[in-house]
Amino acid sequence: MLRMYNFTALLLAALSGLFSLPGQASADYRLEKVVEVSRHGVRPPSPDNRRAIEQGSARSWSSWLTRDGELTGHGYTAVWLKGLYQSGYYRRMGLLRDGCPNKGDFYLRASPVQRTRATARALAEAAFPGCSITIHSEAAFDPLFQLPKEKASERQTALNRHEALRAMGGSLTAAQQRLQPQINALKQVVCQPARPCPAFSQSWRLAVWSNGTVGVEGLDTLAAMAETLRLEWSENKPLDEIAFGQVKNQTELAKLLPLLSVKYDYTNDLPGLAKQGASRLMEQIAAGLRYPPVVNASGAPPDVRWLLYVAHDINIAWLRTLLDFHWQQADYPHGNIPPGGSLVFERWRDKDRRYIRIYFQAQSLAQLRSLTPLSAENPPLLSELSFPGCRKTSVGTLCPYQAAMRRITQYKENP
Repeated sequence: MLRMYNFTALLLAALSGLFSLPGQASADYRLEKVVEVSRHGVRPPSPDNRRAIEQGSARSWSSWLTRDGELTGHGYTAVWLKGLYQSGYYRRMGLLRDGCPNKGDFYLRASPVQRTRATARALAEAAFPGCSITIHSEAAFDPLFQLPKEKASERQTALNRHEALRAMGGSLTAAQQRLQPQINALKQVVCQPARPCPAFSQSWRLAVWSNGTVGVEGLDTLAAMAETLRLEWSENKPLDEIAFGQVKNQTELAKLLPLLSVKYDYTNDLPGLAKQGASRLMEQIAAGLRYPPVVNASGAPPDVRWLLYVAHDINIAWLRTLLDFHWQQADYPHGNIPPGGSLVFERWRDKDRRYIRIYFQAQSLAQLRSLTPLSAENPPLLSELSFPGCRKTSVGTLCPYQAAMRRITQYKENP
């Protein structure tokens, strides 16, 4: 049974924060459109990851109140707080009106697994309480969020392997040796003294699976361990349950997370693989932002004010790779995509000119753990994309519409 929370107290605290959100934007700027891709909220390790980390450390890991891989009650509340903050901001900016959304206001689509659909429900209920929002989702497989089922071509497989090796500096063995300090730091907290700990003694091996997915056997297990430690912290587990009682504070936890970013660097943030995995989703984003809007075009998303997709960290990793967007936020390692983090595209208008604002936002480790209501005084972490021609304004970093759209669609020009 999911853990219960005092939603009344949280709601009152969160609503009080909304009154201190940034004031109404300058009269010259008008927020016209938002397209957002959000990661699901906090979950236990997936069944596959639990098998890998328990075999790799030769010990059982912490139990959870929810089934492996599914959104927790704590995770639901964290994304609910995020949805409340965002929708309040959008109403203040004039994008949304009070009450339930009309047909042209909001559309929500989620990847077809429990944790993404449940996250979508939390966001919808926070933004539009009592409105019975429809969550659009495929039954089992959705090509918008998953690699095609068919076998990747030999050329694609070779390209993915080449790009992975290049990301590692040309040698997997050298990369493993170079990262030994981070590996040892993780080993100290997950392995038992004088006991076997298989994941830390094996040589890494690069693998490209039939659909083009890249993996590094050995590193994948270590990254899953680091991810699980972060999830334990974000779930607000007692300190004696996090990292087998070896982590006492956030600073100590942060030192164990770098291998998460290494996995992104070596296996996800690869241009060829990103194009293979995210082209369809990026096409949806581009169509959603286009002005004049795309109406009734085959495969185009509905023309709504807030178009929200709920997916996975790998989807955001692929998208940011296509955008050449990099960030590092607070105690998270570079490029990290925490539970509930989202890549946001906003279309703004200033008289007859239009702009695009692109940013990544996420709740901090402390905000996730403590379920901190978000407000102007306690905002989520936010990193904006900027490139030549963009400028800082009272509503954020705005980039010229045509230049931003070229960047969003540049993957089509890459060989």
